[in-house]
Amino acid sequence: MSNNTQRYRVCEVQDLIPESGVAVWTPAGPVAIFYLPAQTPSLYAISHHDPFSGANVLARGITGDLKGHLVVASPIYKQHFDLRSGVCLEDDSVRVPTFAVHLNGEDVIVEVPAEVVAAETA
Repeated sequence: MSNNTQRYRVCEVQDLIPESGVAVWTPAGPVAIFYLPAQTPSLYAISHHDPFSGANVLARGITGDLKGHLVVASPIYKQHFDLRSGVCLEDDSVRVPTFAVHLNGEDVIVEVPAEVVAAETA
């Protein structure tokens, strides 16, 4: 864990759906967590907010591999977002926030930047 992040337990591993995403709430807003058990690491977290449609939908997108990038396709306009970097493959000037995510036993932990937490509690 970085000194500049705060950790949040957001769900348990049994709440996750293999090869798919779930949406959770954090101080940074809605976050889409993807569980890809055949990958290393197996967990990825990006913003749930699709910047093209303005809707919170990315956890409902289809995951896959596109030209060597692990991606989720937005269910609205189908742009692909890299699960590691958050960059949109069709328009690299657009990027969604990414978050560190890992397991602590059965608990799924998301790390949120401390400045986001401080802004939410001010």
